[in-house]
Amino acid sequence: MEPIILNVQNLNAYYKDYKKNMKTRHHVLHDVSCDIRKGEILGLVGESGSGKSTLARSILGIVKDVTGAIEKKGSVAMIFQDPYGSLNPSRKVGWILQEPLRIRGGYDKATMEKKAVDMLCKVGLSEEFMNRFPRQLSGGQRQRVCIAVALMQEPKLLIADEPVSALDVTIQAQVMELLKKLQKEMDLSVLFISHDLRVVYQMCDRVLIMKDGRIVESGETEEVYFSPKEDYTKALLKAAGVV
Repeated sequence: MEPIILNVQNLNAYYKDYKKNMKTRHHVLHDVSCDIRKGEILGLVGESGSGKSTLARSILGIVKDVTGAIEKKGSVAMIFQDPYGSLNPSRKVGWILQEPLRIRGGYDKATMEKKAVDMLCKVGLSEEFMNRFPRQLSGGQRQRVCIAVALMQEPKLLIADEPVSALDVTIQAQVMELLKKLQKEMDLSVLFISHDLRVVYQMCDRVLIMKDGRIVESGETEEVYFSPKEDYTKALLKAAGVV
């Protein structure tokens, strides 16, 4: 059995509603426990507001108001849902790709540029993209750059938060195929977050079903999809036209 890369135990997460009342503390995640093994793609499915992104941000350390335990073996990087919003619009792609290396330190200019070009090639883009701004790219190209930026951090765990939901169907398929290819080549573990059960079925080895900040069902993808135990899971599958 492959070693565990991420182990989450009894995680509770909270946030304060600064727009309405700073003193109001909302309980978002309720005793969430899960793990991800080396080389595995784990799907996290649920409706909007179910707590999927809060779990991802808790794992990354962005959400600070948490209780429970999060044990990570190796670094974690994230691909965000909105590729344009997560890229600095005032910087060229080459600069953006090299930023994780500048933060880490220890690289000269030539080495950083070579690593950036090599990573562009890995995600299916040519060297000429180094000199383009994000606004000059298509949606699919921007998402490929976002994947490249995440991989420049040399993560053991890649969190993909709705990475294809903003793309049309044809580009979705291309990006999904790219993610699966890179996951195998680089021996990555992936937490793949989506509300689209058809996409999750194509991508994932195991699935977690989240509702109201709780994991209500989990298991191998085939088991959850074709022998669901919970009424909520059955309703999601029916709504998606899977059953």
